[in-house]
Amino acid sequence: MQMNTPSRNTIRLTRRGRIALIAAGAVVAGTAVAVPLLSLGEEAPKPTSLVIPEGWRASQVYDAVDKALALPPGSTKKSLGKLDLKLPNDADGNPEGYLFPATYPLERNGKKATADSLLSSMVDTANQKFSGAPIAAGAQRNAMNVYQAVTIASIVQAEANTKTDMGKVARVIYNRLERGMPLQMDSTINYALNRSTLRTSAADTRIESPYNSYQRMGLPPTPIASPGEAAMRAAINPVAGDWLYFVTVKPGDTRFTADYAEHQRNVAEFNARRKASPKPTK
Repeated sequence: MQMNTPSRNTIRLTRRGRIALIAAGAVVAGTAVAVPLLSLGEEAPKPTSLVIPEGWRASQVYDAVDKALALPPGSTKKSLGKLDLKLPNDADGNPEGYLFPATYPLERNGKKATADSLLSSMVDTANQKFSGAPIAAGAQRNAMNVYQAVTIASIVQAEANTKTDMGKVARVIYNRLERGMPLQMDSTINYALNRSTLRTSAADTRIESPYNSYQRMGLPPTPIASPGEAAMRAAINPVAGDWLYFVTVKPGDTRFTADYAEHQRNVAEFNARRKASPKPTK
């Protein structure tokens, strides 16, 4: 964590940016909860819907759509330029953050879904969720527009360990913005490097990217994932507090503080626990 004198390679602001990856691919909902063992030669029932989890990046959604529709890898992403998605002007054609997490049918009224129809449904759902008066008013209360609020919600979604923590993470973001401090969120580094990890090195924090919130001031240029409704509520209604730092020392134990020395102690405990924990076996 860089303030004035402490070195950046010893302290981290965040809890090392969690991104939920589910099954490393498409999450699909089948026609039944329990499927009996198939006899030899029988085909598994085809999925009837596509589930987009909270916190997925657009790249994960594109891959999921390809798999759900049995398209060649990369097909959905390549089709973006031809689609007429109803995105806000600030998005500049980039649907990141607006592929709303929900369950989408792969067939409706006898008509099979396409990449166009699925992405359009996701964006339309996001617009329905984000364009209401309460969201606009909440964003305005915090001196933000709706697109900026979605961007904050996407960081909250990536960083918060629990739904209870979301309002506090949002407050840290606002507190740092108001003080002219860089956000220093590891989740934005993960996004820039297209990865998911709990480890952020000093070299990582020096990468050249508009998503490097250690080097760049303010919000990243776009959301970094698709936030759910709880993260969006937290982004427009952050809880009251003076916190500037947080770190998840262990599951269920995220510590927020406004005191830099206390944060250093919390980070030291996190690092000690991580060092003591056995490395996962392959």
